[in-house]
Amino acid sequence: MTLILFNKPYGVLCQFSGDGSGKPTLAGYIPVPGVYPAGRLDHDSEGLLLLTDDGRLQARIADPRHKLAKTYWAQVEGLPEPAALQALQQGVELKDGRTRPARARLIAPPPGLWLRDPPIRVRKSVPDSWLELTLTEGRNRQVRRMTAAVGHPTLRLIRAAIGSWTLGGLAPGEWREERGPGATS
Repeated sequence: MTLILFNKPYGVLCQFSGDGSGKPTLAGYIPVPGVYPAGRLDHDSEGLLLLTDDGRLQARIADPRHKLAKTYWAQVEGLPEPAALQALQQGVELKDGRTRPARARLIAPPPGLWLRDPPIRVRKSVPDSWLELTLTEGRNRQVRRMTAAVGHPTLRLIRAAIGSWTLGGLAPGEWREERGPGATS
């Protein structure tokens, strides 16, 4: 079994073939045949993406029924008050229903954080801050919709961990192969 941990750069599509837009794809970064993403990250999100050739592992990682925790760092507009954090922790009402409770806390800018290309929009009159959010479901653009629902739109979104797998110092565009659960020699 093959398991690849990849730090997906901003603007890269989570697929191996193009969509006609000219955006870069996984094919430009991962020369390993037969692996597929276990889950997705939007093209404007960055961070940890797992790829595997094991269908069962792929389903366990991607399917929300398994409630595998995914941790994100979100740079948001403004400084969330305790009530906003509490709302995120209890679950937020979105158009497609209430989210599951999440772990949410303010954090310092993540250590070793790389510059994003292009950089985020900075407004001198509006401060920004970082949140760490851990979710056990995977709705489309969920973190962005949750932070917007509590009045703090996401400016930058980085997935830092999926279950026990972490970025572990990978720079954007870098990947490493790891032994996955159930792998044999």
